[in-house]
Amino acid sequence: MMVNGIRKKAFLCEKYVSGKSMDQVMADYGLTSVVKLGSNENMYAPYPNALKAMRDQIDMVNIYPERDYIRLKELLATKFGVAGPEWISLGHGAGNVLDSVAKTLLEEGDEVIVPEQSYRLYPEISKIMGAKVVEVPLDATYTISLKAFAKAMNDKTKIVWLCNPNNPTGTVVSKEDFDWFVDQMPQNCWLVVDEAYAEFADEGALPDVVSYIKAGKQVIDIRTFSKYYGLAGQRIGYLIADPDFINWYDTVSEPFNSNRLGLAAACALLEQDAEECERCKALMVNDRERMNKELEAIGCVPVHSDANFVFFEMPYDAVEVSESLLRRGVIVRPCAGWGYRRHMRVSIGTTEQNNEFLKQIRAVFGELAAK
Repeated sequence: MMVNGIRKKAFLCEKYVSGKSMDQVMADYGLTSVVKLGSNENMYAPYPNALKAMRDQIDMVNIYPERDYIRLKELLATKFGVAGPEWISLGHGAGNVLDSVAKTLLEEGDEVIVPEQSYRLYPEISKIMGAKVVEVPLDATYTISLKAFAKAMNDKTKIVWLCNPNNPTGTVVSKEDFDWFVDQMPQNCWLVVDEAYAEFADEGALPDVVSYIKAGKQVIDIRTFSKYYGLAGQRIGYLIADPDFINWYDTVSEPFNSNRLGLAAACALLEQDAEECERCKALMVNDRERMNKELEAIGCVPVHSDANFVFFEMPYDAVEVSESLLRRGVIVRPCAGWGYRRHMRVSIGTTEQNNEFLKQIRAVFGELAAK
């Protein structure tokens, strides 16, 4: 059936395709349990005080969030060292924040620059606003090249979308390159940095994005409670930007654009669960490095990741391997959609889940080698 009245720009967009759900995989393959390592979720969460805070709010879900909506912005302002909550705004996960930023900045005829192998939401939210999307491929080290970005910029460039650490590769741009690039941007251009995985990065690996914002540069920092803090199902994202930009962002976005339970949990995470978050992060980072070593031992070529996933090249077709893993009850993400036919992205789960993945991929490789 043809649906009338759809916005013309929507026909330029591609629907986001998520990985298979646990229920779907169990039903398709007749399994009773599944290890899900395809969506970069935090399998150690939810954390205890966050869980309690959500339970305490259940009886209030008929009321719009107020106190925690303000409180969370105050906590984040303190955490990032900005003058007050007017430097912070919220959204229904980082995706909603990205979408609202696009609505705030982009007009018909603007151009945006995106990494060709990165989060696929950037081009779609840009195209729906009428912007021309310029895609720049990653370099030979699977890293976003800001030198190549600079060559692609012109006076029509309105947004540069930068995922750092990048998804799906886990690589980061250096502080030196970031500093150089900010000074190359056209006057009307904004650098939007998606730091969804920043908390997992090695110490000192990332540029201090907030320092550029405080210095008056046209830079926006977007973060989330979905990954490190383990609130993917509660959809709490936020941005840090100059208060003048925040004012326009708040004008474009909906009021109270975060849910009551998620807000309560986010406040508890910052105030009460910080130590537990760090403990679990250490487990994930240790397993990230261990997994890379064990993958290398079976013939894979891992890329150093600063995120909560590993990205690696393998001797076989990644789609074929991922299908074999699905039959064995392990969900992963082959990277053919980014143009990497022999590459895979695997989230860091609990140590037990990671061990199961390693066990099953060894078995799959053994089957393929015997053919």
